[in-house]
Order: sequence, then C-alpha cells, then structure tokens
Amino acid sequence: MDLSPTVARWRQAGVLLDVDGHRIFATDQGQTTDRPAVLILHGFPGSSYDWEAVIPAVARHTRVVAFDHLGYGLSDKPADARYSLFDYADLAERIALRLGIDDCVLVAHDVGDTVAAELLARVNEGRNRIRIAHTVLTNGSIFIDLAQLSTGQQALLSMPDEPLAEPVPAGALTPGLTATFAPEHLPAPEVLDTMEELIRWKSGDRLLPRIIRYIEERRRHQSRWTAGLVENTGPLTVLWGALDPIAVPAMVDRLRTLRPSTRVETWRDVGHWPSLEVPDRVADTIIRALG
Repeated sequence: MDLSPTVARWRQAGVLLDVDGHRIFATDQGQTTDRPAVLILHGFPGSSYDWEAVIPAVARHTRVVAFDHLGYGLSDKPADARYSLFDYADLAERIALRLGIDDCVLVAHDVGDTVAAELLARVNEGRNRIRIAHTVLTNGSIFIDLAQLSTGQQALLSMPDEPLAEPVPAGALTPGLTATFAPEHLPAPEVLDTMEELIRWKSGDRLLPRIIRYIEERRRHQSRWTAGLVENTGPLTVLWGALDPIAVPAMVDRLRTLRPSTRVETWRDVGHWPSLEVPDRVADTIIRALG
C-alpha cells in the first residue's frame, strides 16, 4: 500500500522512533522556549494527523510534539500486542523524555483524554516522569458510563478480541466518522480519505476490534482516572463540542461539579473533532494555556 501525497508529506515531516522494539511516528515542530512544550495525545480511531491544522499555529509560540499511539496512524501495528491505556501513558512519557521534554502542556482528545488522566494520576502519586504544567482536554468519554457508543463501536466490541481475517470493506469507515462531526463543520472528502488511509495503513483496520478494548479498560479503571482528573491540582481546561453524539456534554457537567476549578469552553456548533472542525479556536486556547 503506497502512501497518498498528503500522508507522504506528513510522514516526511516527522520521524520514526524505535521505542521498545516498535517504530513510533512522531512529529516535532517549533522551537524550545521559556514556555513548556506542548505534548498532544490523539484519539480513536485517529492519529496525530488529526492535529495537523492546529500544530503550526501553536508551534509559533513553543515546541509541539505529537505522536501516533502503537496501533494507530503511521506507528507500528503488531497484531499480537497488548493495547492498554497504561501502556499508552508509558509510551507518552518515553516519547517526551526521548525528545528532551520534561515540562509540558498536555493536550488530549478522545482516548487520549484517559491517557492524560493516567498521567495525572501518576502526578498525584508522585511517580510521574514529566511535569504537566497545564492539561487541555477535548471531546472524549472521560466518564464512560455516560458515553453514547455508536453502532459501529458497539459492533466492534461485540467481536472477538482478535484481528479481523479480512480488511474492512473500502469506504465502510467513512459514514461512521462523518456522523461524529457537527453539520456545520463536515470534513472535506479528502480529510475523510486521509483519516481512513491512516487507519488502514499496515492493516490497522483489521486491528479495530482489538484496539477498541480501551473502552472495557476504561470501565474497569474509571475510579482511578476520575481521581486523576479531579484530584490533580494543576490547571485543567476542557474544550467541548456540544454536538458530539458519543462524548455528550453531560460529561463536562459532571467534571465541573466534581472539580469546580475546571475552565470549560463549550462550543455549540462543534462535534466530536474540535481539532479538525475548528482548529483555530483550539490553537488559540492552547496558546492561552501556555501562559
């Protein structure tokens, strides 16, 4: 499978790092300043490319690092790997330290929100390896009991925890992705094509029933990750698209009740993908979080 010109350019703008025997794609833009670096954690089933329109604006102010979790995007996608949120948090720490980042503004989306919660839980326990100066969360199921899982997500969870024998039919992923965007900010066809290409790269589409098990892991460890968010004393900003059909606004209401100091921006015209739907707004908020 050859990369499209768009994905090829994205690949050339980054590096493949060898981490624990796996190649992990990362992009490192901007320059080190007296401000913290920005470390971005993407969501399911996306990749660091979801932040492609946000990164340049933020990189004018500080260094920005985004990477693809194992099993996603341009990173390796081993069929026999254990895909765990705890391992994703380990990987985030290793990537940061490998690239010389020990102080960051942590920015996350979707599954990345729970990875961020695990990193904050480690801060609370005093065993973190990187300092988190500020956390910025965008739409994700931070309270899994409130999540309105899509038909596609439920179908994947009903399958055995093993790679599919055959690829997902061409175009089958597009309707489900489209349904999670706000009507006012529907993506261009080429954006959806790129998202699907990155999912399919290295047979990643066959891994979807396995990597979606993070939802079950969220259920098992919800109390830990709620405490990670609520008990952390660092600044926390939440950017939320109110038209998200999965990570519904009730999640923000609960978080604000549990943690009144949380700064919340709710956007009534945005769906599940703020970084793709309104990248300028997201970039502005991250720049403000840099202080």
